[in-house]
Amino acid sequence: MTNRIEKVNALIQKELSKILLREVDFPQGVLVTITRCDSSPNLSEAKIYVSVMPDEQIDKVFEILNRRIYDIQQVLNRRLRMRPIPRIEFKKEEKTKKAAQVEELLEELKER
Repeated sequence: MTNRIEKVNALIQKELSKILLREVDFPQGVLVTITRCDSSPNLSEAKIYVSVMPDEQIDKVFEILNRRIYDIQQVLNRRLRMRPIPRIEFKKEEKTKKAAQVEELLEELKER
């Protein structure tokens, strides 16, 4: 991955985090985190990985995100001073869930 794409990923992640915090209303008590951003080499699209706590709310959160994706994209387009601006797509973060499971297993092994 080139240095430019890494910088773009970091910038998109930072700006989208701010946008979700201020512009999108999630259910009470739900924590939504953007864990990472993967932009394509030509910067035409970006996969935004989202982690949701508690897990039971993930479908509701993605319903909200996908319903508001056009508005979120518009706000992002206005904030970023670059061309092209990648088209965003929200994805469920699976790596953090797997990492948490590994941590739990390691803790269980330590206790034995």
